[in-house]
Amino acid sequence: MKTRKGYKTYPLTVAQKFHFYYLDFCPKKEVVNVGTSLTIEYDLDLDVLRQSIMKAYERCESMRLRFAYDKEEKQWYQYVAEHEDWEVEFVDFSHSTMEAAEATMKEWTRVPFKREDAPMTRIVIIKTPDNYQGIYLLGDHLVLDAQSLIGFMRDIIEIYCSTMFEGIEYPKPMRSYLEQLEKDLAYEAGSKAQQRDREFFYKRIEESEPIYNGIDGPGALEREREINPNARAALFISRNVESALDIFHLEEEPTRRLMQFCQDRHISLQCLLLMGIRTYLQKMNGNEDVSINVAYARRATLIEKKSGGTRIHSFPFRTIISEDKTFMEGIHIIRDEQNEIFRHTNFDPVEYLTYRRKVYPVEPGRTYEPMSLTYQPMTLKDKGLTQLGDIRYKTKWYPNGATTQAMYLTVMHRADDNGLDFNFEHQVEAISKEKLEYFYYYLCRIMFKGIENPNLTIGDIIRLV
Repeated sequence: MKTRKGYKTYPLTVAQKFHFYYLDFCPKKEVVNVGTSLTIEYDLDLDVLRQSIMKAYERCESMRLRFAYDKEEKQWYQYVAEHEDWEVEFVDFSHSTMEAAEATMKEWTRVPFKREDAPMTRIVIIKTPDNYQGIYLLGDHLVLDAQSLIGFMRDIIEIYCSTMFEGIEYPKPMRSYLEQLEKDLAYEAGSKAQQRDREFFYKRIEESEPIYNGIDGPGALEREREINPNARAALFISRNVESALDIFHLEEEPTRRLMQFCQDRHISLQCLLLMGIRTYLQKMNGNEDVSINVAYARRATLIEKKSGGTRIHSFPFRTIISEDKTFMEGIHIIRDEQNEIFRHTNFDPVEYLTYRRKVYPVEPGRTYEPMSLTYQPMTLKDKGLTQLGDIRYKTKWYPNGATTQAMYLTVMHRADDNGLDFNFEHQVEAISKEKLEYFYYYLCRIMFKGIENPNLTIGDIIRLV
């Protein structure tokens, strides 16, 4: 397929194909929906807000993506449609309750998009019962991820502020999605960089087989070993993809202590979170060899940051850290390994997993990773809403009700106080809220014991918590 409706078409990227990879066998097609709201305690000019939304769509190619299926090739293609204004929906929840308003937005998030030649986003201006005003935005994961969604919302607000208030500059242009897309496709077309990344990951895979560490202990692996005594992978997903989202809130002051430790020690919060999670799994399973999936945003360059789209690649992250290492030594091992992987994250995660199954054949559905982690450092507080002064605002993410993973943890900063929210999306039949509470409790205990005593050994921390 060369063109569609007069527009040049392009193949899907690896990041987009990954979503199709699990979408194909998931009965709930809303599994790729991403829904969020941003509301402000301020009397907005709704006409200017509508104009700002239209201008943001006009400036952002990736928000105008469409998809088309070639029946002969049996392949999906993408193209960018020209901008056309439309009437932005307005829904007034002010005479309702917060519970009812949130329930409605959850229902919106659970409606899948038409896949072919149709818009892949929906935006609604909303007024909530607490007299906040703002927007609800729903997007398909094939056209946006958390960072591009936040960037798009920020663009709307910056356009609005520059229109309404003197002295505020109009935001700089977005970057071309198609320009970045062509770079991604050139990499994927057998480039030398792709081959270097392939050699890096293949070598890592071939070194040795990982081992599964259960969220609640070694039970799942022990059941596998009743059939195969040498099993190192286990089954931890449910056939029922119905999911729930449970959120645990870390207050502002303890969050500040974690962030200060990271700043003083020149490490990222993601490294600290990984250290806490792997130490918990080491405690529960008695293994020093721990693997979890980690999502990488792949937004290092300006064009990657400003061109939108979906760029997340997720890879297994494996560390072998003995109990006699100190907490700080463990973090440095994680940091160094993360820095190595960052340089190769353009590689295809599906090819990674396919090759690993070839090297270590396991039964379908079995895995070495019990969970996935995403840390989202990007917030609207960076700029955007700070131009409105001390006006309070809220952001909220809405579950789509389905997931193909047993447990997916997304850690984000809250809008009102910059504390941390631990968002656990999980299959309801695979893991209970009570187990998540236990996990979160010990994760926090481990992290705070570690930052207070960074020279304690991992073994001592495991015993003390």
